[in-house]
Amino acid sequence: MGIKVCLEEVLKDRGMTSKELCAQVGITEANLSILRSGKAKGVRFGTLNRICYFLHCDVGDILKFDGELEVPNEK
Repeated sequence: MGIKVCLEEVLKDRGMTSKELCAQVGITEANLSILRSGKAKGVRFGTLNRICYFLHCDVGDILKFDGELEVPNEK
């Protein structure tokens, strides 16, 4: 994949539910679920800023590089 999303682990460490985070950040549970699952194709810096603010964490706590190069499928 290239980038791994570790949001589930950070939520658990902070003792916060995804529903609570959604309410604070102002995003839908569906969109947070897509991000948590690693299926999101992108995330806005503003959203990432709010997630980090309310979880009291750094971007590097949420997003990790797995050492692999993600190459889009060629058609």
